[in-house]
Amino acid sequence: MIRSLRVRLMLAATTLAVLFMLGLLPAMQGAFSLALQDSIEQRLASDVTTLISAARVENNRLLMPAQLPDERFNLTDSRLLGYIYDREGHLVWRSRATREENTNYKPRYDGRGNEFARIRETNGQEFFVYDVEVKLLGGKSAAFSIVALQPVREYQLTLEGLRENLYLGFGAALLVLLTLLWLGLTWGLQALRRLSQELDQIEGGTRESLSEEHPRELLRLTGSLNRLLHSEREQRTRYRDSLDDLAHSLKTPLAVLQGVSEDMAQRPEDRDQAWVLQSQIERMSQQIGYQLQRASLRKSGLVRHQVRLQPVLQSLCDTLDKVYRDKAVHVSFALPQECDVPIEKGALLELLGNLLENAYRLCLSEVRITLQENLEGVELCIEDDGPGVPPDQRARILQRGERLDRQHPGQGIGLAVVKDIIESYGARLTLGDSPLGGAAFKIHFPLFDQF
Repeated sequence: MIRSLRVRLMLAATTLAVLFMLGLLPAMQGAFSLALQDSIEQRLASDVTTLISAARVENNRLLMPAQLPDERFNLTDSRLLGYIYDREGHLVWRSRATREENTNYKPRYDGRGNEFARIRETNGQEFFVYDVEVKLLGGKSAAFSIVALQPVREYQLTLEGLRENLYLGFGAALLVLLTLLWLGLTWGLQALRRLSQELDQIEGGTRESLSEEHPRELLRLTGSLNRLLHSEREQRTRYRDSLDDLAHSLKTPLAVLQGVSEDMAQRPEDRDQAWVLQSQIERMSQQIGYQLQRASLRKSGLVRHQVRLQPVLQSLCDTLDKVYRDKAVHVSFALPQECDVPIEKGALLELLGNLLENAYRLCLSEVRITLQENLEGVELCIEDDGPGVPPDQRARILQRGERLDRQHPGQGIGLAVVKDIIESYGARLTLGDSPLGGAAFKIHFPLFDQF
């Protein structure tokens, strides 16, 4: 599929131009052929007139001068042939050039005056014929058919030359036309290019809205996009504010319920009810925390980001080294210089924070972080030498509230948040085995134009 609008327009224009020229060529050749035949007819009529003016009749006999005014009749190698026939169709005179030509033309003295035709001999040779019936010649009553013939091959050679010139001329005209079309389309699509540049600036965060310096045909589109951007920002703000208000409004009732459950747990007869109440309170807190994280880390619709990976990783690892100082975790990096990932910084901190915290917590002593770039995007891999994740449990731990590690406190939403962030950016998370012996979390970020 052709994705370039300019290439599509050029292909359409080229197709139409070629079809137009292919239709115009036969029409022009036909018009030139008719014009050429009219010219031949007029020339042959003039040649016949020359023969008529030179002929005279004495004693009912046709007399022709030895030298005719038109030199072509006097040359033996001339391609102009002249014949004169009597009423009965008997040949009474022929020009010198006819001695090398054998024609079987027979005039029809039928009173039509003159006739222009194209005849074909038995040997395949064709001639243009102009036949004039003369009833009065030199003031004497006489009847003759005066005929002038010209071979068709000269006419065909002229047409072939014209056809070659037309093909060359039309080819050159097509090339010039396509060049002008390409330049015209390039100039005409500059407005779309400027619009694309402004969209890139919006995605990069350097512009908040589209300008109005665009052609009238695009103003409705730019206005709709600006309204969409404004609406999205307002909706995201309202969404976050509403969730914040909800979280704050639920903190006090949950704290009260938590206190009630603790009081109930002190009484042996109410311990079962207290356990149920505490589990439901924990579940509500988990849901509130999960939804707040989703609201704050979700990708914006039109804005795209680029974050330098190395500083973020180094900052997180420094913090986790202090938390797990007794474990003395060794972290190794295999990253290209000045590598970036297409994600918002806050989302990247939350994503890597969850994955690195899991790796630090579950590893024995080693964590490895690698990043590879390819034509499809970048792939970030976080590995550890811990116990790993059984294949039949990998899909389950990515669900909310599911945890394999029951020895450490937590709500079990860390990996679910990671998965939600990754999916909101059009990326992909896979979980496999690491050569170090533990788990390998791989995140594939596609290129911008693949979103």
